[in-house]
Amino acid sequence: MELFNSCVVLLTFLVNVNCIMWNLEPNTQKCLKEELQQNVPVIGEFEVSQAPGQTIDYVVTDSKGHILAKRQDISKGKFSFNTESYDTYEICFISHVPPNHRGITQEVSLVTKHGVETKNYDAYGEAAQLKPIEKELKRLEDLSYAIVQDFAIMRKREEEMRDTNESTNTRVLYFSIFSMCCLLGLATWQVLYLRRYFKAKKLIE
Repeated sequence: MELFNSCVVLLTFLVNVNCIMWNLEPNTQKCLKEELQQNVPVIGEFEVSQAPGQTIDYVVTDSKGHILAKRQDISKGKFSFNTESYDTYEICFISHVPPNHRGITQEVSLVTKHGVETKNYDAYGEAAQLKPIEKELKRLEDLSYAIVQDFAIMRKREEEMRDTNESTNTRVLYFSIFSMCCLLGLATWQVLYLRRYFKAKKLIE
């Protein structure tokens, strides 16, 4: 039982949950970026403090500018989307203040979850008639699988970076050899040219 509790605590620290709160100045925007893998479900919950005459919009886009979620004049709510490919995804909150209106700072809070944490294990446990311990074990199984997948992705990235470094080192070596050959050739040509020049001027024999 102690081992089970230790696993629960360990995997809890590895959960993909982000919570952030900030002050959004009038007529400005705040964007948050994160790299995500392909086919990853993402859900977010936001809340904005009210300010008379002011509105805040949010928009979720990828690096290509495709809009995945968007809503205007928000106060409190949720959004969700699935990633289509490995990419950098951006969530922007934009403040709008009418002309000739003195704006005030608004407080924005955002909680995002992706991957395993987007699953509702309570509903799943009720549908499958699982006991609490079975439901928790299913959750830990999914978390363990997600962690293994993350390590596999990191290993793949490390291999790609190593291959890139080795390729770059090889190209730098060849370029250095080529540069040395060019310098030696140029130095030889200068010596021969100066020798012919001095002989033509009869400065040397």
